[in-house]
Amino acid sequence: MTVLSVSYIQELRRRTGAGILQCKTTLERAGGDLELATAELRAQGAVGVEDRGERPTSEGVIASYVHHNGKLGVLIEVNCETDFVARTEEFGTLVRFLAEQVAGAAPIAVTRDALPVETVEQRRRAFEDEVRASGKPAHLAVRIIDGKMDAYFRSVVLMDQMWVREPGITVAQLVKQAAARTGENIQVRRFARFHMGIA
Repeated sequence: MTVLSVSYIQELRRRTGAGILQCKTTLERAGGDLELATAELRAQGAVGVEDRGERPTSEGVIASYVHHNGKLGVLIEVNCETDFVARTEEFGTLVRFLAEQVAGAAPIAVTRDALPVETVEQRRRAFEDEVRASGKPAHLAVRIIDGKMDAYFRSVVLMDQMWVREPGITVAQLVKQAAARTGENIQVRRFARFHMGIA
């Protein structure tokens, strides 16, 4: 059996928000490998987050971000289940990161479902015309169009975007990690992005 350092257990708890005993047993299973144990607990946390997805989120915060030059600003509402979590540093940091994401990556909707149907249909038609004009075979056209639509969603939908601070994870994964650590359902409700001179 691997003898574990208390500092490893504490670090795993800090990274994932899991309980001490869960951190200890996961580290033992991972042979003391902190990265492997972190990945395992995050995966478990993501499953738990899915289970919490239907719980009501009536608390949270509305936060703002204004770029240093004063020409770009964001308002964002992020909800959680309790006022206690809404006042934690963990939640405040998440909301700040999300506001920075909206400022830097300029999404136009929180989720794919929130995109206007007309916008999605117009974009799909444009891709269909482009693929038709390129002379691609019909059996490939559908896959090409679907791939282009997926790339479009990843560029304009907040939850599908890669996180600007750590491009290895999506914004949805960032939110799930925070939800796993806090033990609550966390939802990005809405945002507004203001850019000087751009309507």
